[in-house]
Amino acid sequence: MTVSGLDPRCGRVLITGGGTGVGADLARGFAEAGAEVVICGRREAPLRKVADATGAHIVLADVSDEARVQRLFAEAGRCDVVIANAGAATSAPFGRTTLEDWNAMIAVNLTGVFLTFRAGLAQFGDWGRLIAVASTAGLKGYPYVAPYAAAKHGVVGLVRSLALEVARKAVTVNALCPGFLDTEMTDRSVETIVGKTGMTPEAARQTLADHNPQRRLIQPAEVTSAALWLCSAGTEGINGQTLAIAGGEA
Repeated sequence: MTVSGLDPRCGRVLITGGGTGVGADLARGFAEAGAEVVICGRREAPLRKVADATGAHIVLADVSDEARVQRLFAEAGRCDVVIANAGAATSAPFGRTTLEDWNAMIAVNLTGVFLTFRAGLAQFGDWGRLIAVASTAGLKGYPYVAPYAAAKHGVVGLVRSLALEVARKAVTVNALCPGFLDTEMTDRSVETIVGKTGMTPEAARQTLADHNPQRRLIQPAEVTSAALWLCSAGTEGINGQTLAIAGGEA
């Protein structure tokens, strides 16, 4: 199957966390490029909304559940591109971070990628692309999100290690690391800042945007463009990389 703008071997794309934010935009972008798209998540309503707009197929799944991830791939059918996008973030001072908080962040943000990649790799044919949507929190530290940053650093290590294992195959493994995004997750962060500091929502949002030297939030479409590029012809040598999409943030 030839997909316009993509490598001809890119037929079906699986996107975890496909109901909102970056996941929803990834579904849009790959569907517009002509790929068959499968989206998964834990909540049917947002998935249904994306499916109605893009024609994507829906599978309900919790990526931190090993058995459910296996069923996800059985229901999705063989996929050529697997994008581990599902994630969540909470914030708290380290001293008030509970073991429950820690385990929750590791489960969805790191274990979920491990399970998704392992199942995805096992069902690849002669060609495949594994892409993790990580974060600049996988490349540096931020205060009050230590478990989230630790999980994202783990994703980067996973990507770099797995890339070496598959290097002699027609498979690549890469991570996209956006800065603060203009998504629902950032909206929740803004609400937290407002509640704890008394800032206006506008000021709180700009505080996050100011991490980017361009003084703006990253748009989901920028992440989608990078993912589409990694799935295009001529990117065979891009393997084990962490692509920061953050306006030059170091």
